[in-house]
Amino acid sequence: MKKVLVTGGGGFLGSYIVERLIQRGDEVTILGRNRYPELERLGARTFQADIRDKAAVQKACQGMEIVFHVAAMPDPWGEWKLFYDINYKGTQNVIEACQKHGVPKLVYTSSPSVVFDGTDMEGVDETYPYPSRHMSYYTATKAMAEQLIISANAKGGLLTTALRPHLIFGPRDNHLFPRVIQRAKTGRLVIVGNAKNKVDVVYVENAAEAHLLAADSPKAAGQVYFITQGEPVVLWEFVARILKGLNLPPITKRIPYPVAYVIGLMMEVTFRLFAIQKEPMITRLVASELAKSHYFNIDKARKELGYEPRIGIDEGLDRTIEYFKQKFR
Repeated sequence: MKKVLVTGGGGFLGSYIVERLIQRGDEVTILGRNRYPELERLGARTFQADIRDKAAVQKACQGMEIVFHVAAMPDPWGEWKLFYDINYKGTQNVIEACQKHGVPKLVYTSSPSVVFDGTDMEGVDETYPYPSRHMSYYTATKAMAEQLIISANAKGGLLTTALRPHLIFGPRDNHLFPRVIQRAKTGRLVIVGNAKNKVDVVYVENAAEAHLLAADSPKAAGQVYFITQGEPVVLWEFVARILKGLNLPPITKRIPYPVAYVIGLMMEVTFRLFAIQKEPMITRLVASELAKSHYFNIDKARKELGYEPRIGIDEGLDRTIEYFKQKFR
C-alpha cells in the first residue's frame, strides 16, 4: 500500500485513477476545490484546496509516495492569466512541493495537443517537436508545464513522467461527449474539411491504467508517452456513431477547412479585442483539430510501460453511449 495524492482527482480522468488506486489497496487523497462524496465513500480522502495555492499544495504533498498531477484548465477559451496560473504555475507548485517533501514519483497528465502544429500528424512518435507557436493558451501552457515536468526529473530525488492521452472518452465524460451532444441538439455541429481525417481516441479506463503503469515503471523516469487506443478512427465516422447511438440527428452541414480557419481567426481577434468572455463558436485550433488527422505511435508506451488498451473502442463506445442514454433519459 502506498500513500498517493491525485490532483484533480474528482474530475473525469482523475476519478478513474482514484478508483483504480483504491482497488489495488493504496491510500488515496484527492486535491481538489470540492468534496467528492462518491469517491470518499470508496475510501478516498479530500484535501480541499486550489492548485494555485502554493502553501496548500505543499501541505497536501507531505508524506506522499506518488503524486498524479491531473488537475488542469482544459477550456478552449479564456484569459491567459487563468491558463498560466493553473496549468503552468500550478504544475510548478506541485513539483516544488514534491521536491521539498521527498516524494519519489510524479506522473503528469499532459496532452498530445502540446505538439499539435495545425498540420496532419499521422503516426508521429514522442520525438515530434513542439511547434514554434501554439494556437491556444491551453496548448501553450500545457506545453510549458510538460517541459517543466521533464526538466525536473532526477532533481531533489524526484522522478517525473508525462503522459499524453488523446481525446479521452467514457462514462462520466464531462468534455468530449457533452460538447458533441450539445452542438448536435442545437444544430451547430458542422463537418469541417473533407471528413476523411483520422484521429486517435482513448477509453478512460485505459488512460487511467496507463498512469498507474507509469508510476510503477522504472523506465518511465524523465519520459513522455502518447496514450491512445492504438487504433485511429475516422473522426466524423466516430462522431456519427455517437449521434446514431444517442438517437440524435446526423450532421448535414459542411464547411471547407480554409473557411473555418479564417472564421476562427476572425472570431478570436474580435473576442479578444472586445474582451468577450464566452467561448467563440469556432477557433483556429478547433477548426484544425476537426479537419486534420492527429494520431500517434504508441510503441514506446507498449515497450517501456507494458501498456495495452484492454478495453477496445467498440466496447468503450457502447459503454459510453449507454451511460449517456441513462443520463439524459
